[in-house]
Amino acid sequence: MAYLELNNVCKTYGQGIHSTEVLSDINLKIEEGEFVAIVGFTGSGKTTLVNLINGLLQPTSGEVLFKGSPVVDTSHERGVIFQNYSLLPWLSVSQNIAMAVKEAFPKESKKAIKERVAAYIEMVNLTPASNKRPKELSGGMRQRVAVARALAMNPEMIIMDEPLGALDALTRGNLQDEILKIWSKDQRTALLITNDVDEGIYMADRIIPLRPGPKATLGPEFKIDIERPRDKTALNDNPEYKKTRNAIIEYLMGIGEERKAVSQKTYELPDLSPKSFVA
Repeated sequence: MAYLELNNVCKTYGQGIHSTEVLSDINLKIEEGEFVAIVGFTGSGKTTLVNLINGLLQPTSGEVLFKGSPVVDTSHERGVIFQNYSLLPWLSVSQNIAMAVKEAFPKESKKAIKERVAAYIEMVNLTPASNKRPKELSGGMRQRVAVARALAMNPEMIIMDEPLGALDALTRGNLQDEILKIWSKDQRTALLITNDVDEGIYMADRIIPLRPGPKATLGPEFKIDIERPRDKTALNDNPEYKKTRNAIIEYLMGIGEERKAVSQKTYELPDLSPKSFVA
């Protein structure tokens, strides 16, 4: 039995002639301790997929199972790092994180909660901003708060919806490493939704493209056969890295050309630009 399982999942918005099937026949299995990345085009339905897995939405048909049980609501067992921060504006950085920690650990002492909150604020380099409210923070700082909040709940599964896109390159790289460190320590299950091919290859065990809709569906998986822990500078000369990256890019560009030929619509490709560790 897979840790997370989606069986024949479809999601439709609207009714009758105004209905749109956003996701169609989604089948996905993620084993316990596995790190999977889904990469896709802008507007392809990636966030809808995340909301189905987290229980914020219910599928029109099919089923979403977590540890063998249907997902019918949200749970702190599945920690989500959202793309849009989702911080409470009237609470400070520490208060935003503490509220989530109290929900996940209702029996912990005030001292333990305070220490946990402080540790995760320090992890994302926001200790000087602990008492600031979201409106006093930059977009990148707000995203770091969202990352700290999700990880501080110690979820059994980490679900990330393009969480690092608003960050500068240095902070993004540091948080990639922190997330990988936390993941590898307890080998908890992780799902990363991203539009950055390099990020997916660096972090995941396998990458699965999401073909754009309407009726978006998952494409073939690409296994990342690169030994962990991965060194970004070493990837520059890694033939397996280059081979995998080229295969994914070729597949995604093929989809873009195919859809453009059918609908005359230009699809915005995922981020295919080389990063600093790519030759």
